[in-house]
Amino acid sequence: MVKEVKKDPNELTVEEKLAALYQLQTILTEVDKIKTLRGELPLEVQDLEDEVVGLKTRIENFKNEVDELKADIANRKHNIEAANALIAKYTEQQDNVRNNREYETLSKEIEYKNLEIELDQKRIREGMDVINNRTEEIAENQVEVEERSKDLEAKKEELDSIVAETKQQEEKLREKAKALEINIEPRLLQAFKRIRKNCRNGLGIVTVQRDACGGCFNKIPPQKQLDIRMRKKIIVCEYCGRIMIDPELAGVVEEVPATPVKKRRASKKVASKEPKAKAAPKVETPDVDMEDVEA
Repeated sequence: MVKEVKKDPNELTVEEKLAALYQLQTILTEVDKIKTLRGELPLEVQDLEDEVVGLKTRIENFKNEVDELKADIANRKHNIEAANALIAKYTEQQDNVRNNREYETLSKEIEYKNLEIELDQKRIREGMDVINNRTEEIAENQVEVEERSKDLEAKKEELDSIVAETKQQEEKLREKAKALEINIEPRLLQAFKRIRKNCRNGLGIVTVQRDACGGCFNKIPPQKQLDIRMRKKIIVCEYCGRIMIDPELAGVVEEVPATPVKKRRASKKVASKEPKAKAAPKVETPDVDMEDVEA
């Protein structure tokens, strides 16, 4: 591991800045692992909370709509009563008219009021149908709210138990991270946090692994690798934007891949179609003296 840096951030060398950043990255990675242990529970809890709030809002809107419809129905009933009173009045006046013109005028008024009554009655029937539908939907949504609330409570209990187990460890790590952030130049720290936020795996600074970036695994030119080993300036990956650090400075041992051993294939003997010739039997020749032969 890299030694903890305790100097003025403005007096740190590039090597010390990189070392401090990598140490901070190591601690934040441990915090990310703790968050990973919680899995999707925080998101599930948030989704359930939003769903419960949405259902309650829908129920409230339905109730408001029902109240408005009831008020409108009461108003239309009042209009019907007023129209019936006027019809009775106009009918009585028709008995005392002086000419046909007044009679026709009163007849038209009576006809108009009857049309208003029919329209109000139609709107009342429609309003009652909507009220019945909304009442059923309110009851269904209330049942759904109760079910989702039970699920939410169960998820919250599960999340709280996991948080309680890792809370102490997470707090210690966050305290270490805050202590390290004090020793890092604010501008560099802000850039590091921005890189971490934009990266999926949360790595803002990575080592060079097998001549490639440890974040996006794209090849790094030899000259840039040399600059990284020189530790004279902060270098970022041209592909993913992560800060790169020499593995030796980070205390990471780069694994050298073992060269695979090629196995020799056994040569297959091709069987000849012709039968093999049998070897001639060995004839033993008796020992003969060369002088007897010459004689």
